[in-house]
Amino acid sequence: MISGGQLAIAASAGAAAAPSGGAITGAFVADTAAVLGLASRAVGHVSLFYGYDPEEPAEKLFVMSVVNVGTASSATAKNAALADISRLTQALFRGKTWETLSEAVVTKVSSQFAKAFGFRLTKKGLGKAVPAVGIVVGSTLNWATLEGIVDAAEMAYRRRFLLDKYPHLADEEAFGSFPDTGPDVPDDADEEISLLDEIDEAGGPDLR
Repeated sequence: MISGGQLAIAASAGAAAAPSGGAITGAFVADTAAVLGLASRAVGHVSLFYGYDPEEPAEKLFVMSVVNVGTASSATAKNAALADISRLTQALFRGKTWETLSEAVVTKVSSQFAKAFGFRLTKKGLGKAVPAVGIVVGSTLNWATLEGIVDAAEMAYRRRFLLDKYPHLADEEAFGSFPDTGPDVPDDADEEISLLDEIDEAGGPDLR
């Protein structure tokens, strides 16, 4: 969307010749959609390794919760994401009834999550708006983002697998911890996302 010619002009002529705001916004939208798609597929592959079907409605929500954990960077966002994934894990393990969880609910939650995820990734990726240099920063950011998501997926699904295999672990307060997503950032530099709130608002079961 931001062509090489535009970048070359901006680099030599200054900020006044930089790509338009519309082009940059469009690039952000395309980029966040691509990262979210890759992230969901990566988490889905991990879920299959542990014997869970990522196409199941409840599993789609768990996939989103893993992506949320893997991309949270502020302390507040991390805590909210970890609380979500912990409650979802317990609900799935204890056979929480999901009669109200239809594809329509999952679609609504997915749509809201995509918006919040896009806002979070855009905040992290503002360096991409700087021509030329932003390309390197952006590609590194997206790679690091996907790596963090896959690490979170490995830990989340390992926990679920162990909980299914050894039910007595459910009586323990915690077993292990999620990998650190890096140094904490200010709360206003990250977007707090709660999947449980989105599920409830979309008409699904209240898991809070």
